[in-house]
Amino acid sequence: MSVSLTSRLGAVGAAVLAAGALLTPSAAAIAPTAAPTRVVAPGCAAPTPPGRAHCDSLFRAPEASGRAGRPEGYGPAEFRAAYQLPSTGAKTTVAVVVAYDVPNAAADLAVYRRTMGLPACTPATGCFRKVNQRGLAGPLPAADPGWAMEGSMDIQMVSATCPTCRILLVEADDAFDTSLAAATRSALRLGATVLSHSYGGPEYGGMWRYQDAYEKPGTISVASTGDSGFIQAQTPAVFRRVLAVGGTTLRRAAGTTRRWDEDVWEGSGSGCSAYIPKPSYQRDGLCRMRMIADVAAVADPDTGVAVYDSYPNPYGLPPGWLVGGGTSASAPLVAGMIGLAGNGATYTPSMAYAARSSFWDVVGGSNGDCDHDYTCTGLSGYDGPSGLGTPRGLRGL
Repeated sequence: MSVSLTSRLGAVGAAVLAAGALLTPSAAAIAPTAAPTRVVAPGCAAPTPPGRAHCDSLFRAPEASGRAGRPEGYGPAEFRAAYQLPSTGAKTTVAVVVAYDVPNAAADLAVYRRTMGLPACTPATGCFRKVNQRGLAGPLPAADPGWAMEGSMDIQMVSATCPTCRILLVEADDAFDTSLAAATRSALRLGATVLSHSYGGPEYGGMWRYQDAYEKPGTISVASTGDSGFIQAQTPAVFRRVLAVGGTTLRRAAGTTRRWDEDVWEGSGSGCSAYIPKPSYQRDGLCRMRMIADVAAVADPDTGVAVYDSYPNPYGLPPGWLVGGGTSASAPLVAGMIGLAGNGATYTPSMAYAARSSFWDVVGGSNGDCDHDYTCTGLSGYDGPSGLGTPRGLRGL
């Protein structure tokens, strides 16, 4: 039986994070279809004060006995099967915005794509480009091991669902909202129509200064809802024109028509905004303001995604193949799907709500205590942790 996210990252995690470190793996790792026994702590620091973001990622070591030639964790083939995606599509420019430098981004992306049977995407061909928050090739910001893991996962997950997309990695000087918004504006100037944001922090009054960066007409920002369960809504996911992406636990289910099954992941962020008025496309009854999430995809690190990151980290994880999770995985997966559909210039969250049948309804699981109502429980129809559900092809994207 799995250990709850609260106990894994709560009492133990808080003590270790307070000492300035991250959790280190202990027990043996597992394959996505087995009963989970080990998860490691977040790639970035614990939740920070308003005005500074943290990335929403979790990583664990793969099991030593994984299949030869195939890293543990879900990859492009599984995403195509689970979410009924085509293998090719539009050549959209998808921007991934992170804090700090990802030193080995291009080399690690090359390993991931080669291993997963995807076509090369390199700086030489113009398919992959890395710039600083001003949109220039240099100087690049300092590296941070946790954010480097985050950045590797982001660009690889975009690749996994959109092998034909061009990827623009924009690196903010630091994790303050001011810098991340500046990086986002640079991504817009450089022509990205789909932007992936696997970071956030609790909403606060000062967030209005950055709203324009995430809600520019003719583009769509896709943001993670966080990994802390049913709690305060997270920015930038809470903005009304941002597609907020929650997380699920994804497992094979041979006896079903779909052959896959999803429940709400216990860490998936959901919440009712205290600042943002309810958009016209939402009809849920208990929250009178903006509710997150809108949609979801796999995020549970127990049923996680394969990630290649060769930059040394101090977290007890060997550089190389890792198993990643958190809504930092689900957001770029969905961003890649929108890029694959080629709808970045016209897409808005309201379009998902107008195409409810184009999402797999996630029924089961919970991310908190809400007396079993939809705000924290996977129920039929819309619910907070998984929104409308997970993509069922590209019709809703």
